[in-house]
Amino acid sequence: MPRVGLTTDRVVAAAADLADASGFEAVTVSALARHFGVKDASLYTHVRNLQDLRVRVALLAGGELIEEIAGAVAGRAGKEALAAFAGAYRAYALRHPGRYAATQIRVDQSPALRRTAEITHGMLRAYGLTEPDLTDAVRLLRSTFHGYCALEASGGFGAPRDVQASWDKVVDALHVALENWPRA
Repeated sequence: MPRVGLTTDRVVAAAADLADASGFEAVTVSALARHFGVKDASLYTHVRNLQDLRVRVALLAGGELIEEIAGAVAGRAGKEALAAFAGAYRAYALRHPGRYAATQIRVDQSPALRRTAEITHGMLRAYGLTEPDLTDAVRLLRSTFHGYCALEASGGFGAPRDVQASWDKVVDALHVALENWPRA
């Protein structure tokens, strides 16, 4: 019998909060059970296992991230859309480090993944890219944004140069690369 007030949504939200506070790897069924003051077995009414819990956190976080990006790029095109996309991505990654880490695990098709593809491809439409160049450009953006955010979050930028100024140059360089994409 499910504990009164304990729902799958509450469990997943608590797991996402735990990920932000302690890291995605700290998300365990036992840690959540302690948080709710229940036995581990009580949570299995709401999630199948640890993998299911982590996938649910990834889906929640992926949905949050793409909604922030969608709001940022709405009504924009070209470099302005790229900068808005990049800024929303980076802000989410830095504000929600555990949730962001969850978005990096592989998840099978979901509405959030489809929405991410739609928003990303829409943003890149101004650059006139088609397949396979579109996929290559998406991979360039994701790896650049992820690498930068991961380094920034870990304190990996030790030079005195302002991190925001460097970020702005990265976005400028990506815009130039997309405008001058080597076509297949």
